[in-house]
Formats: sequence, structure tokens, C-alpha cells
Amino acid sequence: MNPDPDYSAAYLVLRTDDASEPAGHGFVFTIGRGNDVQVAAIRAVASQLVGRDAGDLLGDLGAVGRELVHDSQLRWLGPEKGVIHMAVGAVINALWDMRAKRAGQPLWRLLASLSPEEIVDLVDFRYLADALTREDALRILERAQPGRERRARELLATGYPAYTTSPGWLGYSDETLERLAREAVEDGFGQIKLKVGADLREDERRLALARRVVGPDIAIAVDANQRWEADEAIAAIRALAHHDLAWVEEPTSPDDVLAHARIARAIDPIAVATGEHLANRVMAKQFLLADALQILQIDATRVAGVNENVAMLLLAAKFGVRVCPHAGGVGLCELVQHLSMFDFVAVSGERTGRMIEFVDHLHEHFVTPARVHRGHYVAPLVAGSGAEMLPSSLAAHRVPAGRVPA
Repeated sequence: MNPDPDYSAAYLVLRTDDASEPAGHGFVFTIGRGNDVQVAAIRAVASQLVGRDAGDLLGDLGAVGRELVHDSQLRWLGPEKGVIHMAVGAVINALWDMRAKRAGQPLWRLLASLSPEEIVDLVDFRYLADALTREDALRILERAQPGRERRARELLATGYPAYTTSPGWLGYSDETLERLAREAVEDGFGQIKLKVGADLREDERRLALARRVVGPDIAIAVDANQRWEADEAIAAIRALAHHDLAWVEEPTSPDDVLAHARIARAIDPIAVATGEHLANRVMAKQFLLADALQILQIDATRVAGVNENVAMLLLAAKFGVRVCPHAGGVGLCELVQHLSMFDFVAVSGERTGRMIEFVDHLHEHFVTPARVHRGHYVAPLVAGSGAEMLPSSLAAHRVPAGRVPA
């Protein structure tokens, strides 16, 4: 799976020549080697903005997104996948951070204040027409419009449901697993997640231990991190199904739509969840058309930023599929909470059965860290996207000049 992660980020700051204007911050989460490649990709994309009027860019972020995604030279390195596409996401996210700060609003509030037409203008509908048209998207957004303010008040009062992966990492002792699972329940989480896929007998033993600790009323999901062939996945999940699994995440290659569809049919009613490695909205469309996932796990830095994630939220709403974002890496909790909150207020109008992953580490490096209380994300009130890191953290961890060894 990922046996030796060295959590990293390719970090971007967009500044204007007016020092009084807020900067825009964005990044791509990586896990070590290759971070320098991601930095180079961000520089190549961001260079297209130098010398341009910030007001013009921020005023039509849909057009900017389409311009960067379809850059005829950089696109050759994708198209719409890999480090270049993720670099576009970092740039678009930084622009949204700047726009939200200028508006004096947290990103979720800013997005939810846009009209249906303005939201639809953000989306690149190319290659989506067989699943989602502009007219479809407008109907979804117009249907959700009447209850926006009520749902925003609910969100501010009660937050957005979270689940935690903290107890479930492979390599933990039984005592650590038990302690963290018990603490998760005490902290108000209604679901935990365990990693599986290395050894079926060990998976069985660990799941039995976790279920004994949390009891029958707490949901347990499992994450195979792409370890299995399709037949292996079917056999393994059937063997583990008696533990009342909430979902199985990434049971096989994240690109294999047909294998996911076959697995989903074979293990029903256990849900298949995937998305953190989906390269783009077109892949999301294919999974949805094939009924190859029942839970879409968007990622804030995998695709081309806020704009493409809006497209994926609209696709999920069209197909009636739950969205439970991936948020296990540097800054992902800070970013993706805004997308789920926007979805609740302005797109799907739903929180039931939906939750955002939470891992309680690395938040101390952020200016406005994600906050979870009683198993719910607390809705951010500070202007911006949450991407901005503390100057002290940036200085300490910058490669190669930081004082923390790389």
C-alpha cells in the first residue's frame, strides 16, 4: 500500500502587486519522492497567470479553469490526469482562496452564495453530456435553492458528520487499536475505518477486535488501498461481511471501472467507495454510469481544483450517490470540508449517510485548522479556503532550506 510515506506538499502562494490584497494559497498533497516534480508542474501552470489582472481572473474562474485544463502544450502531458492536472488544481484552489478572502467569506459560504447560473458556469461539461448536461445541473441547483439559508443555519449549529481513520492503520498493536477505537466512540464519531488487504486472517482478527470494542451501533468501513484483484476482493469482502461493513474502499485498481462494477454487484448490499485516485470528472462519470461505486470519495487536490469537484458533486447529485470525501493527508481536511458543506447547502441538500474523513494530525501547521467536535466538522467562519499554512511551518519544513530534515 503506502509502507513508507514521507508526508509532503507542493505549496503555492499567489500574490498581486498590491501588498494590501490577500494572497491565495494552494497545494498538492504528496507522500515524498516526486514532490519536486509536482512543484515544477505547479510553476509551469502558474506562470500562465503572471502579469494578468487578478480581478479579471477571479471574476470568471470557470473560464480560467477551462483555459488551464485545456492548455494545448501542458495538456499533452496528461491529458487531464497526473501531476499537470493536479497542478492546475493547486492554482485554481489558490485563486478560490484569494477570491474568498477578498469577499470576506469562508469558501463554503462563498460557493453557496452563487446563483445556479454562476455555479454552472464553473463546470467544464466537455465529455459529460451523456451523464450530465448544463440543463441537468441547473435543475439540481434550482431545486436546492429554496432551502439554502435554512441548511446554512443548520450547518453552523450542528456541523457536518465526520468519521475517523485514526484507529485503523496497519501495524498498530492490539492495545493501540482498542484504545483509539474506544476514544473515537467517546469523541462522538459514528464510524471508524480500518485498513485491510495485507493478510485476510489478520484482517478478520482486527475487525473482530474493533467490533467488540465499538459495539454494534458504530459503523466500520474498510479500506483496501487497491490491494486486490477483482476475484480476491469479492472473496475477501464476503469473508469479512459478517462484521457488518459500512463500505469497502478502493478494493482494486482505481482506474478499473469494470472490475469495480463486478465487485459492487457481487458484494451488494455492502457499498463500494472510491474516488481519492480518480483522475478527473470523466472517470467519475464512468463509475457512476456503470454503477461501479455507491459512495464517491472526492479529493480536494487530486483533480483540477474546486471547479472540477463542483462538477463531481453535481454528477453525484444527478445519480443520487452519497459523497464521503477523502481527507487523510496534509491539509485535505482543511480543504475538503468546504466542498461537502457547499454540497449540503447548495447542491444535494443532504447530510444523511454522508461524512468527511478525519485524521487528527498535521492540523497544527494551518492558520485555520479543521475543527471536529462530537464527531462533526465545525463549519469554518474565517475567510478563505483553509489552505494557508503558518509562516513558521513553511519556513521550518521548506526543502532544502528548512530546519526540519527532508
